[in-house]
Amino acid sequence: MHTLPQFRCANPVERVSLRPMSTNRFPPKQFPWRSAGALFFFVSALIGFESGVAVTERPDIVDAGTLTRAYYSLSLFVVGGVDLGTPYGGTPWALGLVWLSYFGAPILAASTLIGALLRALAPQSWGLRRLKDHVIVVGDGELALSYLRVLREHQPRVSLVVVSSSAQSPVRPELEEDFGARVVTGDPTHEYFLKRLRVQRARRILLLDDNSLRSYEAASILLHLAPDMGNRIVIHCGNLRFMRAMENTRVAKMCETFNTYHLAASGLVRSHLLHHFRDTHSRDKVVLAGFGRFGQTILEELQKSAADEIDTVMIIDKDAHRRILVADEQMKYAGGYKRKLYEGDISHPEVWQQVRHENKLLGDNAVFVLGTGREEENLRTALWIRRQSPEALVIARSSTQSHFATEVGEDHDIVSISINQLVEDNIPRAWLN
Repeated sequence: MHTLPQFRCANPVERVSLRPMSTNRFPPKQFPWRSAGALFFFVSALIGFESGVAVTERPDIVDAGTLTRAYYSLSLFVVGGVDLGTPYGGTPWALGLVWLSYFGAPILAASTLIGALLRALAPQSWGLRRLKDHVIVVGDGELALSYLRVLREHQPRVSLVVVSSSAQSPVRPELEEDFGARVVTGDPTHEYFLKRLRVQRARRILLLDDNSLRSYEAASILLHLAPDMGNRIVIHCGNLRFMRAMENTRVAKMCETFNTYHLAASGLVRSHLLHHFRDTHSRDKVVLAGFGRFGQTILEELQKSAADEIDTVMIIDKDAHRRILVADEQMKYAGGYKRKLYEGDISHPEVWQQVRHENKLLGDNAVFVLGTGREEENLRTALWIRRQSPEALVIARSSTQSHFATEVGEDHDIVSISINQLVEDNIPRAWLN
């Protein structure tokens, strides 16, 4: 079974390590071959006429001005040389340029017109017919955009097809202009639609839709179309409990499945926590403020990678007892560390008073991870903790990259992380090749 824990190997080369978000994250624009060709044929004809080439039906072109010659050069794209007659005279190279434009200009104009008509009549089918060795991304949400940003940094030329759920998607212009993707609308659980995407020829297929069951259904149909396609299919499952429940299914065993929070949590543990644990002399005490999907996956990664480095894990959440039961149902509690639960809101002072009263959290072996879904509360609490525990490692989570949170973090020695950036930094290299 190809799930996230299996490619969470210790070899860091298997992961993509990126720099912090920069302003130039999009691929270079494709070269405008048609425009360049039109300019070339126009200039070639104009140079030929300026160099003394004449035509049988317009002999006065030899004595005409530059504007007249430019007009005749442009007419080659409309009627070719029919209205001008046969070129003659001038130097051999000038005559050759005119003859080149005589053939090239009308061919270019005709091919452009035919392509436009075909795209107007069947816009999706026309762009998909010649697809080969392409990447198909199902979904146009934040996860899909994160993957496309990383893919374009490593593969700026690979053909891209993005399956959007709506023809009126607000990110469609960004997908087409910034990523150079063909955006199509359709149902990825319909076999006929998948065949039109030339899935058998695809380099990789990433099912990044928010609907987990729909993604598994699409993968099942893809395996029915081509049973040997499993190692090229990546399935995102937003529901951790559902993903773990599906581990023994044929689809999960043949394809690669992952969860966004697993990807982000494993990256956070490797990039920040493991280094901190190794630098401290005594075993560390970790406070997980917020125990949703992100907090649960952090605990799972800590248990797998650093159980011997941890003394105590303190979990703060408004629904801590129920959520720890859910977590224990899916992952076995193991390791020699202690685990303490504190039910309450991280914004409530009494919760922190209880945590500080029962645990010594003043040294450098204290780690605070503010990982709730409330970004403002995470940042505010992180600043308060920094004043109370100046030597501790303090991490505040946001969903998207925040320049303000990063600036505050740099000023106050707080590690500001975003789920999107952690995902982009830890996308497996195999998904980009």
